[in-house]
Amino acid sequence: MSTETRTSIVWDYAPAPESTDHVRLAARYGLFIDGDFREPAAPRYEASVNPATEEPLAEVAWAGAEDVARAVDAARAAQPKWAALPELERAKYLFRIARLIQERARELAVVETLDGGKPVRESRDVDIPLAAAHFFHYAGWADKLRYGVNAREVAPLGVVGQIVPWNFPLLMAAWKLAPALACGNTAILKPAETTPLTALLLAEICREAELPPGVVSILPGDGETGAALVRAPGIDKIAFTGSTAVGRDIQAALAGRPVKLTLELGGKSANIVFEDAALDQAVEGIVNGIFFNQGHVCCAGSRLLVQESVLDEAVARLWRRMGRLRVGDPLDKNTDVGAINSAEQLQRIEALVAAGESEGAQRRTIACEVPERGYWFAPTLFTDVSPAHRIAVEEIFGPVVSVLSFRTQAEAIEKANNSRYGLAAGIWTDKGAKAFEVAAALRAGVVWQNTYNHFDPTAAFGGYKESGFGREGGPAGLRPYLQVVR
Repeated sequence: MSTETRTSIVWDYAPAPESTDHVRLAARYGLFIDGDFREPAAPRYEASVNPATEEPLAEVAWAGAEDVARAVDAARAAQPKWAALPELERAKYLFRIARLIQERARELAVVETLDGGKPVRESRDVDIPLAAAHFFHYAGWADKLRYGVNAREVAPLGVVGQIVPWNFPLLMAAWKLAPALACGNTAILKPAETTPLTALLLAEICREAELPPGVVSILPGDGETGAALVRAPGIDKIAFTGSTAVGRDIQAALAGRPVKLTLELGGKSANIVFEDAALDQAVEGIVNGIFFNQGHVCCAGSRLLVQESVLDEAVARLWRRMGRLRVGDPLDKNTDVGAINSAEQLQRIEALVAAGESEGAQRRTIACEVPERGYWFAPTLFTDVSPAHRIAVEEIFGPVVSVLSFRTQAEAIEKANNSRYGLAAGIWTDKGAKAFEVAAALRAGVVWQNTYNHFDPTAAFGGYKESGFGREGGPAGLRPYLQVVR
């Protein structure tokens, strides 16, 4: 009896680019102060560049100290009236902003991808829905503030300065603006210099929602703009998300001043895989934990701790899964890993990867074709990593995972806590009791069990040690924007 030989089928994805026809970016954006876009005091405009093509998207005004002062004056003038509004009226404004974000979700997702380099699938399915969800969530809290602080009488702080990073521009803006406004504060937001565009579209949304002038100002700029905002008279609180080094500088600048501060800084988070974990599920979580947003995530699971008995099998499965990642055009809906945010960040990734090789770790980088223009780095795995290696100590902020092993639960906890950071961690195990026991011993602000990088506006987020202090999200996110009066 003859048997028919079947030809194996090789499945591939056809390109599925997201259209940009519906995006209407202005050629030039001013500073959003006192309810409208205005020219900067010093005529400085910088191009915001698409990191996937190195092409300019729009010119954006950068604010100086004089512009910061104008924004503070507008915020101080608006704050008493904003705080005096009935709480449900404040909630209505936040609901309007949330609904307008939803209405413009497709446009915002595409602009976030163009400006930052992340895959449009992530912008569409994570960043924009979560940004709207935060405004919805805190709109619901606006008339319940006292219940978020143990039924005490509370009042807003006043004028808050908020500085957000380039990895989640719109989402980080929502994390900070929504609770601040719900509590009756006015806010001045400084987006990152490489990704200002969705913040400026958010300014358009605030204007369309008829938010009173001065309640929100948005001042693009570089580190000098942020330094001017931190040091400006008339600021009652600073909220910063970014690098630990800049966080230290901010803390030093505010020392001795009656200005409240919250910091959400860097991380070198441990993703711990025990021998009783479901390995295929864990591998998916590892991939999501480190390659989501090209590893541009402060809580990325960049240290992978695997129990020795399953180390070889876990690494083999992870490497096979990495080989199926698609690197390329961020606007293609099939893309898994997009462009690195900037040339400067790419250089830092390359320098730390080179250090890992020179220190003796074994590097594996997937083979893939990337566009000739733009900033790209293929997903990379390091084995034979020592806890003292730079790639196991320093935040790379890129698609690079370092694999370390452990034998016992106690050793896993010790290695996970052996970091100056303490932002997040992941635990992969079939045993609930083990997960709770390990989570209680970890010095990390957020611990995920059998999942990773899951965020919710109702849940608090923040770190320990050099990962900062203060919490954002949920009722805990209200407290940094309120003062207890009795």
